[in-house]
Amino acid sequence: MAKTEESLAEKIINDRSSEELQRSKKQKVFRTLVGYMRGSWKWVWLTWVIIAAEVVCEVLIPWVAGTYLIPFINPTEEMIASGYRMVDHIRELWGLAAIMLGLAVASCTAGVIAGFFAAKASTRFGRNLRKAMFYKIQDYSFKNIDKFSTPSLITRLTTDVTNVQNSLQMIIRTVVRAPFMMIFALVMAATISWSLSLVFLGVVPFLAFALFFIAMKVHPTFVKVFEAYDGLNASVEENLKGIRVVKSFGRENFETEKFTGVSKYIYRSFVHAERILAFNNPAVQVSAYVCMLLFAWFGALMIIKSGNAPDQFNTGSLTSLISYVVQILASLIMVSMAFVMITIARNSAERICEVIHEVPDLHSPENPIMDIPDGSVDFENVCFRYNETGDKDVLHNINVHIPSGSTVGIIGATGSSKSTFVSMIARLYDVKSGAVKVGGHNVKEYDLVKLRDAVSVVLQKNVLFTGTIRSNLLWGNPNATEEDLEKAAKLACADEFIDKMPAKFDTPIEHGGTNVSGGQRQRLCIARALLKKPKILVLDDSTSAVDTFTDSKIREAFKTEIPEVTKFIVAQRILSIMDCDTILVLDDGQVVAQGTNEELMESCPIYREIYQTQVGGGDFDAA
Repeated sequence: MAKTEESLAEKIINDRSSEELQRSKKQKVFRTLVGYMRGSWKWVWLTWVIIAAEVVCEVLIPWVAGTYLIPFINPTEEMIASGYRMVDHIRELWGLAAIMLGLAVASCTAGVIAGFFAAKASTRFGRNLRKAMFYKIQDYSFKNIDKFSTPSLITRLTTDVTNVQNSLQMIIRTVVRAPFMMIFALVMAATISWSLSLVFLGVVPFLAFALFFIAMKVHPTFVKVFEAYDGLNASVEENLKGIRVVKSFGRENFETEKFTGVSKYIYRSFVHAERILAFNNPAVQVSAYVCMLLFAWFGALMIIKSGNAPDQFNTGSLTSLISYVVQILASLIMVSMAFVMITIARNSAERICEVIHEVPDLHSPENPIMDIPDGSVDFENVCFRYNETGDKDVLHNINVHIPSGSTVGIIGATGSSKSTFVSMIARLYDVKSGAVKVGGHNVKEYDLVKLRDAVSVVLQKNVLFTGTIRSNLLWGNPNATEEDLEKAAKLACADEFIDKMPAKFDTPIEHGGTNVSGGQRQRLCIARALLKKPKILVLDDSTSAVDTFTDSKIREAFKTEIPEVTKFIVAQRILSIMDCDTILVLDDGQVVAQGTNEELMESCPIYREIYQTQVGGGDFDAA
């Protein structure tokens, strides 16, 4: 019994903690979004002022009709007995028509202006969110990007921001209009009959509860839908990038089925959500029709009691009240439509704030070192793992000293963490323990921009951007001269194909560099890195797509033209690193051997096996 009570108490505490956490999360999301409303508040306030004017004009029309027009159209028995004829009051009728027409035109004009102001406020808000997210992503480390994934970030920057932007516009324009309409309509209804206007106060709480209940039921579904959207975008991106591979292997049907599976899940989830949201309109209509029936019933009794006297509750009064019900009904229906969008946008807002609140795990220190003395590199007891909660280090107990100006080859089996090793030099990741030093200082002491200017990295995946060869090379140095471009291209052996192109450096590059070969793409990326005039150059398997002759020419150019630059060459081909000053052999995240080609052939079985597999022959002297 005691254990049951203890577990029950623990469950209550956990539930309360979870509720407090959710409440805190909502408040944080709200405060974040409000912070990005800068520049929009002026348009928001103007929208609300115009909406107030629009609603005032709209609610005055039934009042004018009920108070002045209806008695002319539906005269009482007393008016008829006194010789009333409508034809004698044509001028008054035209005057009332002009007043009502003027109010209608003013209301419509105000509505158009309010819509324009609301659009201006929401688009500026969307711009602020996109800008904040994009700028924040630029500060992300590889680890931060890996946490979200590229397709997810794209979805958040596009679909999610659009959802929140459209939702804000609906809130400013439509949702705010409903309270204005309800307040002004209630005031006008109260001036006609305060007792009948109490009907509104009985119906509104029911409607508010219904909408809130629907929101709570449908929100978890939209959370799953947007997670599925990330998966869908990932599938599409992967398919389009690898479309040539897909076609080469005839896997179109497989990819279609994979895409269809995710699409069907999103479809079913949306159908489930829409089934719940479908109760919005019935709830609103039930509320409005209940009001109408009650007004009609009690209003008719009041008219019979008053004898339809002009100075008491009459048919004109009842007509005005029913018109106010219709106006409130129309506003509430629009709110229920906006409610669907707001429910969807709630999850989008949370996803946006996750990106904005993410703290980059790499940043410059308060007083960074701005100058890198030389290209020497030291690894001192370095350990690293991608996931802090993981069981195993990716790099373990690395101790290496590389003098400035050295050429270092790095080789090892696939998955031996070669790319991770060189990523530490430019501080693309931070070590878990130990220290990586460049120029005698811990890389954490440097300004990140200065460090990455001094350590130029050509990654495994060579990326070219839409533009020209020139614009891509200038990524390395925006101020590079024509002479600098030609020298870098020559060092990377890219001049061989650039000179054959009619437009030379102004040759267009298509999206992803698809109009150049893999080897050409690699050489352009190397030339781009050289334009930074780095003190350390890291080539992460960046010559794998070029022939061995061109590979040797690039290495010879490096040796003669930039001897002062420390060069790290990660390679799968042993011919690419045989002539390096020192070669590091990695296996399972550890440097298992270090030395020259000759030394490793004598002392390292792993290196010897790679050599014999690629070059052939078991006798080193014969090689």
